[in-house]
Amino acid sequence: MTSPWMEAPVSRRGALIAAAAPLALLAGCAESAPDADGSAAGSAAGAAAAPAFRDTDLGCGWEPVGALELEHARTFTVDYFDGGFALICAASDERFLVVPDGASAPDGLAEDIAVIAQPADDVYLVSTGMICVLDELDALDAVRVASVTPETSPNEHLTQLIEDGEVVYGGRYRDPDFELVAQTGCTLAIENTQIHRYPEVKQKLEDLGVTVFTEQSSTEDDVLGRLEWMKLMGVIFACEDAASARFDEVAERVEAIAHQEPTGKTVAFFYIDSDGAAVVRRAGDYFAQMIELAGGESLSFGTGDGDASSTTYITVEMEEFFASAKDADVIIYNATVDEGVGSLADLTAKNALISEFAAVATGEVYTCDSNLYQQMTSTDRIIEDLRAALLGASGENGFIWKLG
Repeated sequence: MTSPWMEAPVSRRGALIAAAAPLALLAGCAESAPDADGSAAGSAAGAAAAPAFRDTDLGCGWEPVGALELEHARTFTVDYFDGGFALICAASDERFLVVPDGASAPDGLAEDIAVIAQPADDVYLVSTGMICVLDELDALDAVRVASVTPETSPNEHLTQLIEDGEVVYGGRYRDPDFELVAQTGCTLAIENTQIHRYPEVKQKLEDLGVTVFTEQSSTEDDVLGRLEWMKLMGVIFACEDAASARFDEVAERVEAIAHQEPTGKTVAFFYIDSDGAAVVRRAGDYFAQMIELAGGESLSFGTGDGDASSTTYITVEMEEFFASAKDADVIIYNATVDEGVGSLADLTAKNALISEFAAVATGEVYTCDSNLYQQMTSTDRIIEDLRAALLGASGENGFIWKLG
């Protein structure tokens, strides 16, 4: 089918495959030699200039000796200095100096640079997107306080740590238990971008001596850029080799899937809100990319222009959504926001128009794991399950399954 709000799937998928292809450049934590002007090369291959937010002036006269090579991520840079020091520059115009175990921050360090002292083993983990990353890097043991309970945790390992009393619940990003954070001796808080809406919370944490680091993986405009934040966690938790190796492994599998024949099938990914309207993800976001890498054509509203920090979801009246998506070959109900659905009957009960979708007639109706967005380290496996759905089957990895 065609629609005025669909992206051009063939060219889009080709671009995604091209972005995933040069894996020889995904060397991860290899250091690059400084350019003639003293700056280190750490941007994507072929990029002529460093991002505007990258500022390697520490204020103490030190010069970088190398940089973390990044092929997909665009919202952070890492520059290395003698002695094992690493400077993180973020697109939010925040800077952090990672100080190796046994060392001290240099005299004269610029006032805008916050210090992350290694070992980073007293962490208040607020970002649920980083839970799977820290688990993959065997760094969850560094967490002392978390923003999830055993009931809301998306990760079995973290759930067990909370139940064993090794990690305690300390509130969400907007209402942390400041006293608890202080009592447990947390020195580093890993937040998500929601903390920017509560500057008073960030300030209070900093007043308690906590370095507040905001991870921005959700603002990456490339699905592998989102995953490449694993390398940054590797820098912070002193496991760069493991982070680089795991990233390369997942990226290679994504590339392999992306090079399979496209299915030509259109996919509608949505949920129904309490008013009976359809809520879809904006065009071109990372989940739409995953559908396209799996060989499908993602149907989504919006132009796809603008950056990834813009509105994630778009609400569309059901009649309008039906008119555009009724002929979609596959529909996937997004169970990450509401309580989800357990059967096809549950889905059609949400709105009578759903029963008239072509995919309902053919039985190509699926749903997903409620913690799908918190599993970025399983990007390859999620794409595998998406491809299985496009081929008419439930995924073997348990992320996408058919409704009966």
